[in-house]
Amino acid sequence: MKRKWAFLSLVITIITMLTGCESSLMVLDPKGPQAETTANVIWISIATMAIIVVAVFALLIFVVLKYRASKQSADYEPPHIEGNHIIEAICVGIPVIIIIFLSILTVKSTYEVEATPKGYEDQKPLVVYASTSDWKWHFSYPEEGIETVNYLYIPTDRALEFKLYSFGPITAFWIPQLGGQKYAMSDMVTTLHLAANVPGEYMGRNSNFSGKGFAENTFHVEAMPEEEFDKWAKEVKETAEPLTEEKFNELLKPGHLGQLTFSNTHLDFRPAPEHNHGSHASHEGQKDVQMHEKENSQDESHAEHNHH
Repeated sequence: MKRKWAFLSLVITIITMLTGCESSLMVLDPKGPQAETTANVIWISIATMAIIVVAVFALLIFVVLKYRASKQSADYEPPHIEGNHIIEAICVGIPVIIIIFLSILTVKSTYEVEATPKGYEDQKPLVVYASTSDWKWHFSYPEEGIETVNYLYIPTDRALEFKLYSFGPITAFWIPQLGGQKYAMSDMVTTLHLAANVPGEYMGRNSNFSGKGFAENTFHVEAMPEEEFDKWAKEVKETAEPLTEEKFNELLKPGHLGQLTFSNTHLDFRPAPEHNHGSHASHEGQKDVQMHEKENSQDESHAEHNHH
C-alpha cells in the first residue's frame, strides 16, 4: 500500500513539474532564427550531458560488478598501484575537451543571437521601442507613428530591432519562441535583434522579478505577413485615440491594464534615453568631449602666453 501511494505521489509531482515548465519548453519550439540558434545550443548541451551521465553510470556498474568483494577469496590482497598515467590523462583530458567544446559553442552562438538574424542582413529592420513600467509593456513604432500597451504586432520574414528601456526597475524582455531575454534598464537603451519566420500568436513576458505584479507582467505577440501588418498599422493611425502626456503619466503608475492602442507614441514628449552607456558611441562621445576640453585648454594657454 505504501509503495502504491509513493508511486502516485511521484507521478503527481512529475505532472506538476512538467505543467509548470510548459512556458520554459517554448524555447525548444523556435519560430525564428535567433530562437533556433538558442534551441540548438540547448539540445547539444543536453546531448553532451546525457552522454556523460550514461558513461559514468556504465562505468559505475562495471566497477561495482567486476570488483565486488564477493568475487575474491577471503585472503585476497590487492596489488599496490602507484597510478596509471593513461587513466589519469583520460579523467582530466575528457572534461577539458568538453569544456572547450561547450565554451566555443556558447561564444559562437552568443555572437549570432546578438547580431542581425541570418538572412536579414541586407534588410531594413522594423524598429520598435519596448519600454516597461509597473507592470505594463509599452510598444512604440516610430516609423508607423503608433503605440500599443501590453500587445505587440510584428511582421514575419523581416528583421526586428527592439530598443529596450524601463520607466521603473530593471526588467527583461523575453519572447521564448523568438529569442532569448535581454534586460531593460531605466537610464540606457539596450538593443535586441529578432525575427519571426512563422505567423502565429506567441507569449511574451518580463522574465526578471520586478515587484509584486511581476507574475502578470506579460504581453501578447502576434506575427503576421507584412501586408497585414501594414494594413493594421494604417488602421490604428486612422482610428485610435492620440496619447497625451497626461495619459501617459497615468499609465506609468503601478498597476495592471488590458490592451491599449494609440495613434502616436510617447517618444514625441518622452524620448528614450539613447545614450547607450558603455557602447562604442558613448566612448566616441566621451573622446569628443575630451578633445574639445583639450582644445579649449590649449587655446586658453596660448592666449595667456600671448598676453604675457
